[in-house]
Amino acid sequence: MMKGMIIKNMSFKVGQTMIICGVAKPDATNFAVNIGPDEQDITLHINVRFDAHGDENTVVCNSYEGGNWCGEVREGGFPFQQGESFKITIEFTPAEFVVTLSDGSTIHFANRMGAEKYSVTSFDGEARIQSIEIK
Repeated sequence: MMKGMIIKNMSFKVGQTMIICGVAKPDATNFAVNIGPDEQDITLHINVRFDAHGDENTVVCNSYEGGNWCGEVREGGFPFQQGESFKITIEFTPAEFVVTLSDGSTIHFANRMGAEKYSVTSFDGEARIQSIEIK
């Protein structure tokens, strides 16, 4: 399921915040950030779509469990530009992930799997990740 860069055994726990900084490639169609318990399932999938899957300038959040995609959540703004740097902040509360984009807009996405920590983070698509910080 996952390809691209995978970080294993880096715990992301309730009460923590993950800050991801990177640069979208100049010709990017989309890129994704995935957080989950293992390499198969994804509790939080953030797909930034410049022009992909029938969407333009849209951020789609979802989860992937047991081989199936669940219901999409589409909210928040679209502060991303091809060839430009970005920052995504993910706050992990017991009930949900609060994703804050570079323009300050937020996406509220339920912690559908209900775990208190996830250990796999992966990145896919056309972006170069420059830093990941958990605090």
